[in-house]
Amino acid sequence: MKIEILGTGCAKCNTLAEHAETAAKNLGRDYELIKITDMNRFIAYGVMITPAMVVNGEVLVSGKVPSCEEIEKLLQNQYFL
Repeated sequence: MKIEILGTGCAKCNTLAEHAETAAKNLGRDYELIKITDMNRFIAYGVMITPAMVVNGEVLVSGKVPSCEEIEKLLQNQYFL
């Protein structure tokens, strides 16, 4: 699974990256986590508010930092596993 964290590198962006990584590990899945800071990439995904989390090309979170448990639920409810 490919997880992309879109943001400027702020504290919220870093926290979202940590939560996403913890959630993926808790689910026992192989993943690749990439931090994206290029605003043109944000626009390409249609993201106007960061931080955002994109999994396998689909925006799942924008403008907030969900907990690890919330991210696990998002991943479990999707076809990413």
